Amino acid sequence: MTSARVANFVALAHLAAFLFACPRVSPQSLVVREMRIPIKGSGTKGLEALMVRPAEPGPHPLALLTHGTPRDPNDRPGMTALTLEPQAMEFARRGFTAVVVLRRGFGDSGGGYNEDAHGCSNPDYIGATRESAADLRASVAYLSTLPEIDASRMIAVGVSTGGLAVVALTADPPPGLVAAFSFAGGRGSHSPGQVCNPGALVNAFAYFGRRSRTPMLWVYSENDHFFSPQLAHRFYRAFTEAGGNAKFILARPFRRDGHGLFSFSGAPIWTPMVDSFLKDHGLVLRASLLPMPEPPPVDPPPGFPSGLLRDFRSYLILPPHKALAVSAHAHFGNAFGRRTEKEAGQKALETCKQNSPKNDRCKIVMLDNARP
Repeated sequence: MTSARVANFVALAHLAAFLFACPRVSPQSLVVREMRIPIKGSGTKGLEALMVRPAEPGPHPLALLTHGTPRDPNDRPGMTALTLEPQAMEFARRGFTAVVVLRRGFGDSGGGYNEDAHGCSNPDYIGATRESAADLRASVAYLSTLPEIDASRMIAVGVSTGGLAVVALTADPPPGLVAAFSFAGGRGSHSPGQVCNPGALVNAFAYFGRRSRTPMLWVYSENDHFFSPQLAHRFYRAFTEAGGNAKFILARPFRRDGHGLFSFSGAPIWTPMVDSFLKDHGLVLRASLLPMPEPPPVDPPPGFPSGLLRDFRSYLILPPHKALAVSAHAHFGNAFGRRTEKEAGQKALETCKQNSPKNDRCKIVMLDNARP
């Protein structure tokens, strides 16, 4: 994690005066700050969070972002808010104060994991999702008091279980919520193409649709291996026929698994969808986008494939801890926003091997912004 890690809290009763980490500033563009959000049930730690805002006078409308859930429960502690920093930057470039929230039981957020749906035979998707939405609602209540945030107009953005959590949030919306985005929303996928009791999940979407009226954009991919297009359409029909207000987009296939479309590399695909929806609902905040951060002056390693130089420059602006792996035949994989360099390296190698032909060897060529 960066050197700008937030100090521990003194006591929950005094969390209104909690400490911010020192910000990272992109000149004339964006300010990035790690932070904590005090909510009930999160203990003295609060929720791990990350704020990305325009580096210009505010306040700015809030864009609240939240994450999905790994299939392996052992992966939850290693999650960080930094993994959604690139997506938060895209909303900050559009004039929002974007805040990524790690819900209870994920990463370094306090409190226990309260989103267990309790088995496949009769899963409680509604109860689990309401727990997710409760963390978001409590986060909004706190964030609305901060000087960087205009609480009168806000949007919520979620991916996977976070997408379904945002659907639930619209069913009991906080004041000022004017639009919401669900990317690959759902829960209960235990293996590729397999969802525990999909009928119960469809019913959960109908349940929230009966109460939701906030305009939403839903995006799924044709090759999503968590929630197939057929199942996604069932979610949408159940939600809208119950009264929910959503626009559905089925995006073209994205890489090996379209469930990862809402990502840094997927931004050229999903950001135009976001821009069109914002325009349709009168939520365009800037005439032009703020620029992305400039990469630091770091040269690629000797012999680095010339065809990957653009990917190398993109890697340099990703948050730490991070790693870049390259194969003998110019395939690559990266990982970022990890708790340690070692974890980043392991994940980058794993991704590189997935992206490479069989027997194509991968090696780490960068750890953070230095050669190993």
